[in-house]
Amino acid sequence: MICLRLARTLGPAVAGIAFTSLSLSGAANAATARTQTVPISATARPVTAYIASTSGVVIPIRGTTAGAPIQTGSNTRAIAITPNGKTAYVLDGDAGTVTPINTATNIAGRPIKSGNFPQAIVITPNGKTAYVANYDSNTVTPINTATNTAGRPIEVGDGPNSIAITPNGKTVYVVSLFSATVTPIDTATNTADRPIEVAAEPGLIAITPNGKTAYVTNNAENTVTPIDTATNTAGPLITVGHFPYAIAITPNGKTAYVGNNGSYTVTPINTATNTPGAPIRTGISPFAIAITPNSKTAYVTNNGFYMQPSDTVTPIDTTTNTAGRPIKTGAGPADIAITPDGKTAYVVNYLAATVSSIDTATNTAGPPIVSNFLAAAIAVMPRHCQR
Repeated sequence: MICLRLARTLGPAVAGIAFTSLSLSGAANAATARTQTVPISATARPVTAYIASTSGVVIPIRGTTAGAPIQTGSNTRAIAITPNGKTAYVLDGDAGTVTPINTATNIAGRPIKSGNFPQAIVITPNGKTAYVANYDSNTVTPINTATNTAGRPIEVGDGPNSIAITPNGKTVYVVSLFSATVTPIDTATNTADRPIEVAAEPGLIAITPNGKTAYVTNNAENTVTPIDTATNTAGPLITVGHFPYAIAITPNGKTAYVGNNGSYTVTPINTATNTPGAPIRTGISPFAIAITPNSKTAYVTNNGFYMQPSDTVTPIDTTTNTAGRPIKTGAGPADIAITPDGKTAYVVNYLAATVSSIDTATNTAGPPIVSNFLAAAIAVMPRHCQR
């Protein structure tokens, strides 16, 4: 496999992790900031991440520098990258399309029609199919990544807002907000199985690395629903904090961390017993969680809210489940992703229109990377494309 340094390929999607849109409000406070760009050349540093902006552009990040924006639509919602790193797929909520980006050239291709208001995307581990959850159509659109053509829409529940896939690539799980269900889709046939009932207002979903359990946060009931993927049955509800939203599972599969947006805490769940541990205090309104590949540290963005925006990330030692000193970022930290080598955490600061890079060895943030756009979501490149 070849990787281009502006002529090399990039990226994997992580099996079992939902790629979802991040719905935020507010205005950038850095509208006059100057965008940092670098020329595209064979000697340029490889792209380490792509930032999706609600302004309808995607911004490549090379280390600590923002590249020239790539126009993709009017309201970019989410982004995912094929395991071979050749293509990034970007959702446009307003247009109801998915735009492929050739990562070797950073040129956007012809938009692919999906359903109304595409909200979330996940790509199979073999890279052959992208699945797009269409929030207003109550469907999922499968996209053949070899031809960039959309297949027949798959009907799911009311308001699909989150999506994940098992590590073996056999089943996609789709969370539907209004019907309070999770719909399994057989990827071999692209047919939906009987929906699994969860609790009120389900939010995000994550699947254990062994593929045995899917965990769904239930915003309105302060619980998490574990789903046995062998039988597609829901287990007893797990009580967590107020308004659980974000969820991430350690790569070793031992703990699921749940961000409680309303109680400003994170609840660790022992996946062997499905029992919650003591809540860990974070900053205002924990919004997204990412965990280092060695499973040692969970990073939590504290997004705040419109009248009281926050500007920190809380590191959590997963051995002791204790929070470290908050790391200063820009205003409104939203999505977060960690590079495959575990050395850098990238944080999208929605209100500041910047990206923060955190050195995970020291838990310090470098100078803000100015994007000049309202960035909402991020996808990182795979290890083989960052050398």
